[in-house]
Amino acid sequence: MKSTYTAEYQKMLAKIVAARKAAGITQAMLAQRIGRPQSFISKIENGERRLDLIEFLEIARQIGLSPSEVLEDGQIGINK
Repeated sequence: MKSTYTAEYQKMLAKIVAARKAAGITQAMLAQRIGRPQSFISKIENGERRLDLIEFLEIARQIGLSPSEVLEDGQIGINK
């Protein structure tokens, strides 16, 4: 079963949230950039909604985060 509560998923979300904040982008600003309501971003960041690959790529692009930075990190468990 896929879950938003696995350690790897939570680490990925933490990287996304940290990158968004470091870029000075609010949830509302990010939501506007991707054409979604702010609640969409909030639900993703709070683990209430699972982020799919296309959404991940778009969010990463909008906040200036390289997807490979997240996926290649040994902490995430993708390339272990």
